Amino acid sequence: MTLSGKRVVQVEIKSSGDVFHELWKSNPHQIPSLTPTTIQNCQTHDGEVGTVGSVLLWNYFLDGKDCVVKTVVKDINEAKKSVTLEVIEGDLMEQYKTFVLHIHVDKHGVNNLVTWTVEYEKLNPNVPDPDSLMDFYKKVAKDIETHHLKN
Repeated sequence: MTLSGKRVVQVEIKSSGDVFHELWKSNPHQIPSLTPTTIQNCQTHDGEVGTVGSVLLWNYFLDGKDCVVKTVVKDINEAKKSVTLEVIEGDLMEQYKTFVLHIHVDKHGVNNLVTWTVEYEKLNPNVPDPDSLMDFYKKVAKDIETHHLKN
């Protein structure tokens, strides 16, 4: 059994792809107010928001429990509308040696496609694949879409 893996989930949203990208790139502290049942808090731990190398501390609710994760922004690509976050501390590190999240938006007129790609390495073969996290990311995208469509 392989310990390394990759999971991808795509979510079509009707809200602005530019707004979605900008939110993850420059305003992650606003995300908890848009999806409070999944993400409760986001704080800048180090660096300046919107720059590569900045460190963010997240509080979120997954699989019935409160969790914490610290991420570092590894890449921001304006042309591709993508942000890459690497987990460096927190609950996910209890199961994964590495965990990298890529958030990418493809703009197609009114409809936009958000792609969440997770690359990971499990600590051991008994660790489950992050399927519940992929459902979590779908819910986050839909919550953000719902909020922006209301306003």
